[in-house]
Amino acid sequence: MATIIDVAEKDPDRPALIFGNGETQESYAELELRSRRVSHALRALGLQEGDGIAALIGNDDEFFDLFWGAMRIGLYFTPINWHLAPAEVAYIIDNSDSKVFVASSVFDKLTGETSAETNARIQRLCLHGGIEGFRPFEAVVADAPEDQPLENQREGATMLYSSGTTGFPKGVRSPLPGRDFSDPAGGALALGFSAFFGLKEGDRYLCPAPLYHAAPLMFTTIQHRIGATGVVMRQFDAAEALQMIQDQRVTTSQWVPTHFKRLLQLPEETRKRFDTSSLGVAVHAAAPCPIPVKHAMIDWWGPVLIEYYAGTEGGGTIIRSDEWLEHPGSVGKHWAGGTVHILDDEGREITEPESDGAIYFEASPDPEARFKYYKDEEKTKATYRDNLFTLGDIGHKDADGYLFLTDRQSNMIISGGVNIYPQETENCLVSHPKVYDVAVIGVPNEEMGEEVKAVLVPVDGCAPGPELEAELMDYTRTEIAHYKCPRSIDFVEELPRTPTGKLLKRKLKEQYWKGRLI
Repeated sequence: MATIIDVAEKDPDRPALIFGNGETQESYAELELRSRRVSHALRALGLQEGDGIAALIGNDDEFFDLFWGAMRIGLYFTPINWHLAPAEVAYIIDNSDSKVFVASSVFDKLTGETSAETNARIQRLCLHGGIEGFRPFEAVVADAPEDQPLENQREGATMLYSSGTTGFPKGVRSPLPGRDFSDPAGGALALGFSAFFGLKEGDRYLCPAPLYHAAPLMFTTIQHRIGATGVVMRQFDAAEALQMIQDQRVTTSQWVPTHFKRLLQLPEETRKRFDTSSLGVAVHAAAPCPIPVKHAMIDWWGPVLIEYYAGTEGGGTIIRSDEWLEHPGSVGKHWAGGTVHILDDEGREITEPESDGAIYFEASPDPEARFKYYKDEEKTKATYRDNLFTLGDIGHKDADGYLFLTDRQSNMIISGGVNIYPQETENCLVSHPKVYDVAVIGVPNEEMGEEVKAVLVPVDGCAPGPELEAELMDYTRTEIAHYKCPRSIDFVEELPRTPTGKLLKRKLKEQYWKGRLI
């Protein structure tokens, strides 16, 4: 297999996509035809290889028609997070230089005001109704030929934006592959990647997360290259996910720790009601998984969990359940047999086990093949150190070479000149039975510069207040070094997280640093 065209020729009636619990279904023949018509339509709008298209749509039936339509004619495809503010959406449309913007009418309030320069070049299309100033996407595609062959098909690429945990999102742009869409190299890459995770032709893969995020999009489109079926949730619901695993006989899946937490919060009688025995692979990533949560999932589903650590920019590492049980908390070793580098502040390699430093991966030896943060030369330059690049994380390796994440470099708290990485404190607090969710941040302290504060959500039925605060602070002092323990705890109903579970600490810190530089 190499493309959806190959699968459609081999087995046209095979389901490429199932949305919801069998709510709608699209065969490979239908996906090939619809994406081809989208390709024709986009070319009729004047798009050429190297141009961009931005999409503000949900986990909708048309998503992969549009995605593969862009991929078949060498475009950059940029899906936009629908949880962003209008100004952030407008920023991405402006920054990406997209020439077509497709939006679902349900997100009409997010379409935003773009710059005059963008207004002059961009064509706006809408799905599922009308948005003022937008042409109906369906009508544009309907004008495209249904049976006409698509000539000169070229491989496109995604241009994704960081989750925006600090400031505006940054576009991650790599050079186009520079090959024909039918080139077997694309299929070979997909097969090689799939082999890391045990994915194969004929699988039924559950995608429970938004498709604008890198991992759900990448994993689902890889299913299409290897001839598997993508089972896509419109939006995540824990009980519905279990129902779909049972009813659709799901064999593979990809999750984030927030999904696991919500699954485990279901009453035990609810969890036992569903048959999940078909599930052979449960991949997870995107955020640190608390050790108790992962232990509970392995106890429930068996040793089917596979964790990886990577970013939109690349990476990464991988660890399977049996390895993780021997190295709990680790994110594994380099997934391609390469070297994960730990560097000190001066860029020197740290070889001592358990010694923290900045995590670096090896970049392509060809500078022209490396990713760049689009229109941000300074951030791109700061990401690379000679032939290495970093995702901005701090960590260490144990004596066996397994990588452990300590925290994001940007989350570091400096209190009285001492560097504190709050993830350890968060891991400690979240293991307490009265804590549902927690964030640990640095807040202003006149004497020390910063001090450690925990902001947390208690479990249902547990009253917040001074008694719980004292109990939790005493608990941390028995588990971790005192200087890492919170000096105070605030209780909230919800923490600002992305749908993939990433904590938006900047938004949280802004409440405590008003009038000061963060």
